[in-house]
Amino acid sequence: MKNRGSFSALRLFSIFFILLALVLTVFQLIRFSRMRANLPAGLQIAGVPVGGTDRQTASQRVLQAYSHPIEIRYNGAPVQMTPNDADFQLNIDNMLAIAESQRTQNNFWAEFWDFLWRRSSVPYDVPLSATSSEARLRNYLDEISKRYDEPPIPAQPQPGTVYFQPGRSGTSVDIDSSVLLIENALNSLSNRVVDLPIKQTKPSRPPFKNLEILLQQTIKVSGFDGLVSVYLLDLQNAQEMHFAYQSGELLPVNPDIAFTASSIIKIPIMVSVYKSINNADEETLKLMEDMVDRSGNEAADWLMDRTMDKGFGPLIVSEIMEKLGLDNTFLAGYFSLGSPILQAFSTPSNQRTDINTDPDPYSQTTTSDMGMLLVDIYQCAETGGGALTAIYPGEITQAECKEMIEYLIKNSLPSLLTAGLPDGTEIAHKHGWVSNNGIINTVGDAGIIFSPGGDYALVVFLHHPDQVVWEPASTLVAQLSQAVYNYYNLPSQ
Repeated sequence: MKNRGSFSALRLFSIFFILLALVLTVFQLIRFSRMRANLPAGLQIAGVPVGGTDRQTASQRVLQAYSHPIEIRYNGAPVQMTPNDADFQLNIDNMLAIAESQRTQNNFWAEFWDFLWRRSSVPYDVPLSATSSEARLRNYLDEISKRYDEPPIPAQPQPGTVYFQPGRSGTSVDIDSSVLLIENALNSLSNRVVDLPIKQTKPSRPPFKNLEILLQQTIKVSGFDGLVSVYLLDLQNAQEMHFAYQSGELLPVNPDIAFTASSIIKIPIMVSVYKSINNADEETLKLMEDMVDRSGNEAADWLMDRTMDKGFGPLIVSEIMEKLGLDNTFLAGYFSLGSPILQAFSTPSNQRTDINTDPDPYSQTTTSDMGMLLVDIYQCAETGGGALTAIYPGEITQAECKEMIEYLIKNSLPSLLTAGLPDGTEIAHKHGWVSNNGIINTVGDAGIIFSPGGDYALVVFLHHPDQVVWEPASTLVAQLSQAVYNYYNLPSQ
């Protein structure tokens, strides 16, 4: 009986411990089940710790963490920007779904076993999923730009001189670079400060009209009381300036004013020669150089007779100019003394009654005609296009136009337009003046200037019915040339 009682006590004791273990297991199972209903320990969503929380709490934590403003700085000046300014939206449901899948993907009993043995799960971070509106962000940055940008101040003419005061650079937000930086800050918890990249904006040139006013003031200050006609064309953007100025007043230039072409007519002769030949022989090239570089009149006559119908060269030159649309440019006879006028030319310019420069019936042109012809040569030489090749396809080539430019560059007169340019500046030009009994009445220079700040065509004619005194007149042309050069090559800040 004694042995039997001991056995029953041991049995009861064993049953007690089994029941106790079962209760503890059930208790731990209930704890684990409740814990497993929440997100796994160590879990992060977009860098925000949410382990052990339910969906609602996790959602609130993540939304709160990413709702704080970011700080953007414009040259150090802080501006608070809310995520809503860029329509920043968290895809919270997507991230919670991924977190849920992390919670349920492992075997229940395997996880319970790890729980019992207090084995930590491997931390897991659900990556950020969010969207923003680049359009709204750009609109926001546009407003910042309007508020903080400093526009550049263009250079300004110095009163009473042909120089310009330096402009001042401005600042502007680099919006393209800023968009990426701000998007990265919105997607970050630790780096929510953005120093906006700022661009330096160079000052622009003053308006073309300012240059025109400066040129007219230069003429006025010079004291020249004759007629000055100026034509300027920007060879980059085709901006055009054209005016005639006399005794403080502007004269109409439509139609333009007729001037004696003098040696400047050799530019049309050169173009006509190239149009009339296929391949220039050595003698033709020698005559061309003598005509352009040395301004030889005999060379011009021989060249026309050599390459065109003998005795009709001047009329052929005039016809070619007319086809190019240069209605006020003609050559009515040869240069040699006693040569007859082959044809009397009536043009819109020489029929004006309000202004008369007493143009030579042998050769006439205008500043605009010569300017446009130089532009045609330049376009042909640079691109193979323009009026010359359009009107005379196959008869005038790009290579020939480049040769014309080279001949005009060799004309190395150090005064007039050239005198207003820095040493070494290339100018392709032809000058001329009219002298009666040693008295000069008309001076002109027509050229293409190749400058670092841009190429341009500039033509200036001066006329005085009594006399154009060389020194002040040539100085005035040089000053006009210098003012234009300075406009295209402004001083640095």
